[in-house]
Parts: sequence; C-alpha cells; structure tokens
Amino acid sequence: MHLSDVDQLFTPSAVAVFGASDNADSVGGQVYRNILAGTFKGQTYAVNPKYTEVAGHPCYKDLSALDKHVDLALIAAPANQVVGILDQCGGYGVQVAVVYSAGFGERGDVGAAMQDRLVEAARRNRIRLLGPNCHGVIRPQHGLNASAGHDMPRRGNVALVAQSGAICSAMIDWSERRQLGLSAVVSMGAAADVDFGDILDFLALDSHTQCILLYVEGIRNARRFMSGLRAVARLKPVVVVKAGRHAAGTRAIRSHTGAFVGSEEVFRAVTERAGVVQVAHLEELFDAAQVFGTGRRLNGERIVIITNGGGPGVLAADRAQDLGLSLPLLSEATRQVLAQALPSYWSNGNPVDIIGDASPERYRVALDACLADPEIDGILVIFAPLGFGEPTLTAEQVIEAMKKNKKPVIVSWMGGNRVAEAQALFAEYHVPHFESPETAIKAFSFLARHLRNQRLLMQSPGPLSHQEPPDVEGARLIIEGVMSEGRKLLGIIEAKAILAAFRIPTMHAVRANSPNEALMAAEALGFPVVVKINSPDLENKSDVDGVVLNVADAQSVRRTYTEIVERAKRLRPDIRVDGVTVERMVSKHAARELAVGVKRDSIFGPVISFGAGGTEVDLQEDRALGLPPLNSFITHTMIEHTRVARMMEARQQIPSMNKVALAEILQRVSEMVCELPEILSMEINPLIGNDKEVLAVDARICVNYRPPQQTTYGHMAIHPYPVSLMERVQLPDGKDLVIRPIRPEDADMTQEFVRGLSEQTKYFRFMQAIKELTPEMLVRFTHIDYDREMALIGVIDRDGQDEAVGISRYNSRPGGEACEFAVVVSDTWRNLGIGARLMRSLMANARRRGFRVMEGEVLTANTRMLALMKSLGFRIDADLEDPAVKLVTKVL
Repeated sequence: MHLSDVDQLFTPSAVAVFGASDNADSVGGQVYRNILAGTFKGQTYAVNPKYTEVAGHPCYKDLSALDKHVDLALIAAPANQVVGILDQCGGYGVQVAVVYSAGFGERGDVGAAMQDRLVEAARRNRIRLLGPNCHGVIRPQHGLNASAGHDMPRRGNVALVAQSGAICSAMIDWSERRQLGLSAVVSMGAAADVDFGDILDFLALDSHTQCILLYVEGIRNARRFMSGLRAVARLKPVVVVKAGRHAAGTRAIRSHTGAFVGSEEVFRAVTERAGVVQVAHLEELFDAAQVFGTGRRLNGERIVIITNGGGPGVLAADRAQDLGLSLPLLSEATRQVLAQALPSYWSNGNPVDIIGDASPERYRVALDACLADPEIDGILVIFAPLGFGEPTLTAEQVIEAMKKNKKPVIVSWMGGNRVAEAQALFAEYHVPHFESPETAIKAFSFLARHLRNQRLLMQSPGPLSHQEPPDVEGARLIIEGVMSEGRKLLGIIEAKAILAAFRIPTMHAVRANSPNEALMAAEALGFPVVVKINSPDLENKSDVDGVVLNVADAQSVRRTYTEIVERAKRLRPDIRVDGVTVERMVSKHAARELAVGVKRDSIFGPVISFGAGGTEVDLQEDRALGLPPLNSFITHTMIEHTRVARMMEARQQIPSMNKVALAEILQRVSEMVCELPEILSMEINPLIGNDKEVLAVDARICVNYRPPQQTTYGHMAIHPYPVSLMERVQLPDGKDLVIRPIRPEDADMTQEFVRGLSEQTKYFRFMQAIKELTPEMLVRFTHIDYDREMALIGVIDRDGQDEAVGISRYNSRPGGEACEFAVVVSDTWRNLGIGARLMRSLMANARRRGFRVMEGEVLTANTRMLALMKSLGFRIDADLEDPAVKLVTKVL
C-alpha cells in the first residue's frame, strides 16, 4: 500500500463498524444502519464486545474474532479506546480509518495530547485516519453512506468537503431540494491526519467528480492545502466558503475543531492564487455548483441579457456593473438578425428587450443570434410571467438552443406557480436557473472570477535570471549581526542595505551623531534634505514626530538635529537614540507615494502587500495582497487591484508612473522573503515613484531566528522554483545535458517525450499500455509541489529547441522518511548515462530533503532498469505478491 493513498476511504471492499449497536441514539448504531440501508456491495461487519448480534447480523468482539479482511475501519468508540482499536487494526492490514469520536483536539491541552497519541498510533500502524470528531464519508456512486447523518444524497458530479458535520447534513438536505447530485461527501472533523490536501488529491483524478465545494474553518498544513488545491483547480472548478471571517467566529472554530485560523484577507489572496472561487455564504456554494456543474466555462467576461421586460433587464444590468461584468454593444451582424425577427420597437441594445408579448420562437431567435456571435461570451435569459408568455414552451426552446452551443447560458424564470413547471424542466436538464435576475448575474460573476483566478493559477514564477542576482549571503550576514546584538528591529541603514542587496533602488541615507555631522551629510547630499530620528527601538518614527521634511539650509539642519533628538528622548525616554539619518529630499513633482509591506500570516506564512503610502496608509485601506513567489503578471495584477493604480496614469502635465520598475521591485521583495525566512515583517513606506524611477525612501524590517528544523522554503505556502537544483553536464558525445526541476510550461514537451517512447518503454514506465498522458496525468506530472515531490527533466538543445530526453521523479510517503521514485529515458538517447545522471541528481535532492529511503517497483522483464538500479547500489528483492515485479530499495 502507498501510504499517501486514501482510495479505500471511497472504494472499500470490506468495512468494520467499531461501536455498532441497536441503540438508535448512538453514532455507531447510526453508521451501521446507514451502511445496511444503502446499496453498498462490499462486506459490512459489526464490531462491539458488548453484543453478539446487531440489527440481525453477527457482531464480533474484535478483529481477531472476525478474522476477515477489512480495509476501512469506522470507529465510533469512546475516545480513550480509539488508540487500542487502531493498534488492533494495524495487525490486520486495515488501510484507512474514520474516527467519529469527539474528545480530542477541541478539548484543550488534554484533548490535544490524546490527539497526538491518536496520530502516532495511526502512523505506527500505517493507517490513514479521517477525523477525529468527524461526521464520516458518503460515496453515492458506490452506495456507501458511512456517515453519522441520515440521508443518502442523489448521485451527481459535485463533491462536498467540509470541516463541519452539521454543515454536511444541512447541505445534503439542500442539495435534494435543489436536485443537485453529489459524487462524494467528506466531513473532515479535526483533520489530524487526512487533511484537505489528501482529499483534493483523490478528487482531482476522480472521474465521478466535476466540481468541488469546500467549507473551510481552519488549515493545519498550509503547504499541503495549497499544493492539493492548486493541483485540482487546474483540472476542475473549486468553490470555497470560509468560516471565521470575524473574531467571534474564529473563537468558535477553535473551540469546535481546534483548527488554526488565519486572516480572512490573506485567505482571499490564497484562493485567488490557487485558481478557485471563494464565496461568502453557503447558499452561494449551491449557486456556484449549478453553473460549474454544467461544464460550461466563460472565455471572456462579455455578457448579453435577453429579457421580455425592461425592469428585470435594468436590474440585471446594474448588478453586472456592480460585479465588473462587461455588457458589450451588439455587433452589427447580430443587430441585423434581431431587427428582422423582433418588433421595430425592441431595445436595439444590451439588454436585449424582446418585448412583453415575446413568444417562445422570438426567444429562440434572440438566443440563437447571441450564441452565434463570437463577441459574446455568455447569455442571461430572463422570463417575467406577463399575461402573454408561455413559460414552459419558452424553456423548451432555450434548452434546445443550448444543445447546439457550449457557451454558458443562465436563466431566471421569475415568479412562482406560473413558472414552476419550467423551473422543474431546467432542473431536469441541468440548466442553471435562478429566481431573480440579480442572483443569476451573481452566478455569472462566479464564472468570471474563476476565469480571472485561473490566469493567476497558471503563473509559475521562475528566477529573475534577466536581472542582476541578489547578494543573499550578504543580506543574511547583516541580519545575523543584528540578531547577535539581541535586536529584532533593523535600523534604517541596515534595512536599506538589505534592500540594496536585493537590488531594490533606495534613497541613500547618511547617519549623523551630532549637529555638525548632520550638516556635513546635508552638504554632501545637497539641499533640501530630510532628517529622521535613528533608533533601534522605535518601530514608527511618527510616534515621536521623528521626521522633518524640506530642511533647506545649514542652520536649519543643525537646529533640526537638536530638536528631533531632544523630542524623541522626551516623548520616549525608554528608547535608545543613535542620532539621525539625513537623506536627499525627493522632488514632489510627478511623484506618487506608495507602500510595500510583508506580514507573516499565522497559517500561510509571508504575504506581500501593495497600496497607497504615506502616514495614513492604514486608514486608506487601499492595498492588494499576493502570496510569494511573484512574477510580472502577478505583480501587475496586484497593482491594478488598488485605487492608487489610477493615480499612476498620466494626467494634465504629469506623466504616467514607471509601472515596470514598480513591478520589478515587488518581484525583488518576493525574492527577499523567499530567501530570507528570518524576515517577520517589512514595510517600505514611502516608496516614491515617477515616470523615470521608483525609490525606497524609508524601510522598517523586523527579523527573528528561523526554527532550526525548518527547511529552506519551509516558511512559505508555495514552494518557489528551486533554481539551485539546475545543473549542466556534458554527455560522452559532447552534447550538453541540462537537468532541472520540471515546470508547468514543460507540459507540451513532456507530452511529446511520452509520445516518442516505444510501446515497451511506456509499458515499463507506467506498468500499463498507454499512448500518451491524459490531461489529468499531464497536470500532475508537471505541476508539482517541490517540497513533497520532485521531478527532474533532462533537456538537450536540438536545433535551437529544447528536447526532453529523460525524466526522474519521486513522491514522498507519509511519515517523511521514505519516497517512491520513477525514471525513464528516451529510446533514442540510450547508452549515454542519462538515466544514471538523473537518478544521482534525484537521490542527492531526496537526501537533502531529509528522506532516508528511496523505494521503487520495476517490472522483472525490465532488465536494463534493474541493471541501472544495481549499479546505483539499490537492493533488489522479489515482490512476494507479484512475481512480475521487483522491489528496489536504497538507503540514502
């Protein structure tokens, strides 16, 4: 069994219910009855030492009495008995367990200690564990209702994953009323072992699931969550609602599941970067599920509204404007088609008002014309129950028109009894339908938001190789020097030195410890100057009125020095004052005051902010957040999401600001927080920009030692591209082989590489006959988390084009000590040592990542690979369960 697998949670062949009983009020009794009431085809066993029979079926005191194969344990026993049950399961090869029992992490320190023992027992017995304190799992396609609820939802293509059993039950009930079918329901509970990342990994490749709904209270493993979320979002729409947006909700979550809750603002940035859609309310989850469940997607944000009433059309248009959707003018060709079919007094615009007496045929003509227009991305069709309309016949025409086109069509049949039959028809044919035009437009906005966020998801920031590399070691030495003095806050000179090490342009500052030194600094820089208090203990200079601008002459400099130092000592006698710093005064002409910041979120690590600068930066609330690493596309997106972006445009006699230079600074800040985990927070304010340059005028950096066990990029939710692993070697024939970590943009090259392999080589690599990688496989092979897995691609330049000649990869197994590998080399590039080179690089990286063992499976017929493994020092053993396979292992 691969320890990363949770498949048996969804497709078990035999389940045992620990705590099964005839007691209708017990969780174990409810779970057992649910399974018996379903259409589950596997074996179901009751285990409870108190009974010999439950619900007319034999009940066993333990697994030794049962003595049959079980791959899923459902545990509803008291909390203090669960560890013993897991030890029992481990001896009988149980692979996955669901723990419904409460009394663990949510109980404070005592419960947390019990939960630690629970997880330790699961790992000791090589069991993946869902829960504790969870509602269970439902798999309608397999007739499995292993939940503590009552209802089995109808089958469908939408998966629901939630951290609350109550939410799961309520949403199952809602889904029935809305005729929404579900492919899976998972109640995460405390997520002590199996977490969102594990479930998302499974759902990403689940053929029954086309859309995923998440209810999130808190995240325990940010890296795992982000990795799973980004991988699945490349394949399927994900919609998430997060609880705990305010302090009261956060306190309730901690007492409920013991989960960790980060900033709501940061979580919004996380979901955008992950390519998913975040909604505010549970009802919106179902609205989004309706539109995403159809499989239809927007290619742009240009929406047309077709209506038989002016009022509903205006309401929809207003809401579209609120949500940033575009209502384009109709093309001349579309207007001509509509003009021939509609009354002469139709609206002749967008919304397309086809008049209150519109027949089903008139609706059909209008919809066909808009669907055929390449300048229209989606259509909202509104029906108001006027005295002339035929709601059901019109609905039939809409459904027929949709069959011939893949553009998203959303409908709003307004009213009650008169349109009920039409609404039922839409539900039967899975046409997204809403009672009000505004709600329908909001549903369209989910599709538009998904389109925007998918562009962010596709970004895979690489190194800033076209720019001067940063002096990372020099910056680190400065930070170490500060911390060796017992300080956490860098002085302005030190902070600017860090910025300069990362090639961020700064305003030069000169330290002065007397009025005369301040004067000499001002004369050297040139008047006017800025004088600032210099204190290692002062976070905000404004606290002591410690900044004086436009100091214009020699006498003013000397006087300002004395006043600023005396004022600081009077207002804050507790701080050290190390004189002042003197800087050149920046010209206000064409200048914009901006701010860039870094904060450490409690869950997702460093987050970069950008917005308006100045002394009232917090009051302006004008900022955009981004999760590092950043690239040019992400930084420009952040800039455009702020109000201050409009101030950067040219106006009157002021030229537009240099946004390219600003974007490069944001990328440099991203580099800084990636490479310097010691940075806890940073603020560059003001960052002054004009049409020529952007300069950091003032900066504050707070640092601390990083935890000794933390890996190089362990402080980040998204692992940066590991540039350090790139290497160039020369092959025996003189050609250069570049070995580097794989990137998402290598997808086409990877597909061509697999297509070019011989049938035998494909079979040896994938242990099955394939022609090429499926889209799902291609995403999983090229979009990886460089922390828990690695894929190295060997590339050779052939006639100016990169050609893949070999790929090696490993995936980690839970527990952190072992990883499983695979390697394949192109048939046309054999006998050049490429496979050995790829494996040595892979093993070296695995060793650096802390893995102790590398394991793999090789077909017995693959003698070339077995010879390579032997030459690399792998131990080769027979697989006792499959003679066609050899198990290869190496201690790293």
